[in-house]
Amino acid sequence: MRGSGAYEGKYASAVADYRVGPDYIEAHRVFVAVGADEHGGRVLGFYSLVLAPPELDLLFVADEAQGRGIGRLLVAHMQSEARAAGLDRLKVVSHLPAEGFYRRVGAVRTGTALANPPAVPWDRPEFEFRIPSE
Repeated sequence: MRGSGAYEGKYASAVADYRVGPDYIEAHRVFVAVGADEHGGRVLGFYSLVLAPPELDLLFVADEAQGRGIGRLLVAHMQSEARAAGLDRLKVVSHLPAEGFYRRVGAVRTGTALANPPAVPWDRPEFEFRIPSE
């Protein structure tokens, strides 16, 4: 996460103290996309689904794996997990550079999450995924 090009420079403070360790994984549903073959079993991306209140807390794809559809696969998996958990919608507060991605995968802009200095000194777009029932 901290090695992501999306969090370089002025955005580095947003993830500087963020840790996805055993305590986080025990408290939330975390799913990982692992590469095979040419990727040698490396983590290509992951997301975290929080059930209460319903939120996509994190979604990352490694810089070298972007543009290969991994983000779309993670979102489709997240929607399936959310549906199985009985959710009909969930929110996501987007990193500014990821706003276009969330629009492309079907999230609807619902508002703005206000800055939270010093870690996040800028406003961020807030989206909602609507989870259709099967």
